[in-house]
Amino acid sequence: MNFTHTKLRVEGRTAILTIDSPPVNALGMELKKELAKRLDDLANREDIWTVILTAAGEKVFLAGADIPSLLELDYEKGLARVQETRTLFSKVVDFPKPIIAAINGTCLGAGLELSLCCDIRIAAEHAKLGLPEVNLGIMPGAGGTQRLPRIINSGLARYLIYTGEILAAKEALSYGLIAQVVPYELLLEQAKGIAHKINGKGPLAVRSAKRAINQGCELPIEEALTLENELWAKLCNTEDKREGISAFLEKRKPEFKGR
Repeated sequence: MNFTHTKLRVEGRTAILTIDSPPVNALGMELKKELAKRLDDLANREDIWTVILTAAGEKVFLAGADIPSLLELDYEKGLARVQETRTLFSKVVDFPKPIIAAINGTCLGAGLELSLCCDIRIAAEHAKLGLPEVNLGIMPGAGGTQRLPRIINSGLARYLIYTGEILAAKEALSYGLIAQVVPYELLLEQAKGIAHKINGKGPLAVRSAKRAINQGCELPIEEALTLENELWAKLCNTEDKREGISAFLEKRKPEFKGR
């Protein structure tokens, strides 16, 4: 596949996936295809333990729909559009390894909805975040109404969605929407620092924890606890578990292999 809207580079065990589709990184069909293919490839790479998702420049993380094109949508076309986006965003959520969103600029609508699919979000100081769709007579349709209330307080999520209010990065931090705010010039290094910290842990343990969180949050508590118990028990049969415990007892740094 010829990639013209995304760039990928690997540093150690971290893949840095950059959206680069001028002028505003709009989520068009080709970008969706590229992101899906990149994620499929990275999921199968044993040398990659974490992914950073960011965008080129400092203006826009990701733009959603081309607003004039919305006038052409009826029920059937509208449903097809949001279901297509849902397929991609579900792939992000279900990606087996941690994804860190490094939000480099404006992050509204589908841009914020994409970031909500990631495990950790950090943002540049000048970034703006929000779901302003109600200003256009529509509503968030790429997971915003479902994922935002699962990440932050439900009442705050309702406030943001019903009013379409746009938050500055520091406000988003106070809402619990993002984990850190840093100057733009430090954004990628900060994201790489988080990835490096994760990469020093047992990768199978991290992936199992991600699965427990993602799946468990959708289950009744007793079923979720059963899932957690089973995943924990499976880790007891891994080489990484033996290495981690041995390293602790021997007071040395563990050398995890992902086995």
